[in-house]
Amino acid sequence: MSGRPKALVIGGGIAGSVTAIFLKKAGIDAELFEAWPYSTGIGGGLQIAPNGMHVLAEIGLADEMIRRGSIAESFDFHSQSGARLGSVNQNMRQRFGQPAVNMCRATLNEMLVNKAWCENVELRFEKRLVAIEDRADRPVVAHFADGTTAEGDFVIGADGVHSAVRAHVIPDGPKPFDTGLIGFGGFVPRTAIADAPIGQRVATTFGQSGFFGYGLCSSDENDGVMWWSTQPSHGVDAAAFRAMSQDTIRRHLLDFHAGWHDPIPRILDAAENIVVTATLDVATLPTWSRQRTLLIGDAAHATSPHAGQGASLALEDAMRLGRLMQDKQELALTFQQFETERRPRAEKIVALARRNGNSKREFSATGAWVRDRMLKLLLPLSAKGMDWMYAYDPRAA
Repeated sequence: MSGRPKALVIGGGIAGSVTAIFLKKAGIDAELFEAWPYSTGIGGGLQIAPNGMHVLAEIGLADEMIRRGSIAESFDFHSQSGARLGSVNQNMRQRFGQPAVNMCRATLNEMLVNKAWCENVELRFEKRLVAIEDRADRPVVAHFADGTTAEGDFVIGADGVHSAVRAHVIPDGPKPFDTGLIGFGGFVPRTAIADAPIGQRVATTFGQSGFFGYGLCSSDENDGVMWWSTQPSHGVDAAAFRAMSQDTIRRHLLDFHAGWHDPIPRILDAAENIVVTATLDVATLPTWSRQRTLLIGDAAHATSPHAGQGASLALEDAMRLGRLMQDKQELALTFQQFETERRPRAEKIVALARRNGNSKREFSATGAWVRDRMLKLLLPLSAKGMDWMYAYDPRAA
């Protein structure tokens, strides 16, 4: 590449915004295209693990993330009756140099978009990609549903699990895999757990069928409890639930979690604006690039939420790609080096998350009892076995 090259970044979420920021730092102009209108109210809660927090620190956002979110000092597990099974992810800041931080996804997206604007990234909303045209000796052209086009030197596909860019890179490639679990989630005021304060811990519960978790995700003392419920689909998919009224979804959740320990019923009773999502992943693809187009983040390796690493993997991708672009080597070599470095780690985490999801399916009463006893015995060992995820520092890669 000669002169000042230009990247077309498709997708304005975590991967896209941060990739555009790092490309600018590498001396590459970046124009970002998001299919949806700009919104400050999207999504539920999420956690950024220490490995992801290192990336946010690199772009000067870690301290703001901590101020506006909530540090998670541990991840505690309970049985359906409330019996404590164990705890993982303790003392993360001391062990890995950064804490794990809970955050409203909308707050994080707002922070990242504002940072991208400050870095002079060109942002375009309501630009839904329909095709990529890549002919030799000409700029790459992205075609959008509104009839407009954009030209650049290469394309970065950061457009998520349902990636349109993936269809260009691998026209007949595998589709996202439905794990058979449905996620419900949202936020409630802290008053919903006033009689059962948890401090800076994430509390989770394994049921005979399904899983429930909650924790603080905001520094606002009057607000900011995120919650989520994971359930087997039982033949009713996420789209069918989304077509139901909020009252109907809430009644379903209260029925599903009836008899679960306090404060789960109170959280669900207070829940509003419930988000319903299918639990999908992309375990492996034959390639992450084609000519001058590269997939990153969920477009390349979407993971289900059961390892808590989706956002952090996307942040790692963005930083590593930006660092490789600084070397200014031939584009195909950069793309191949990126895939060679990132694929083993990403696919290992996708596989781990899918296995973790198996413990949230439906069990017999005896099977649930055995699972809970095994968890109590194995959690101390599994906690150490997860250190490789959090100890990874993309700055040193």
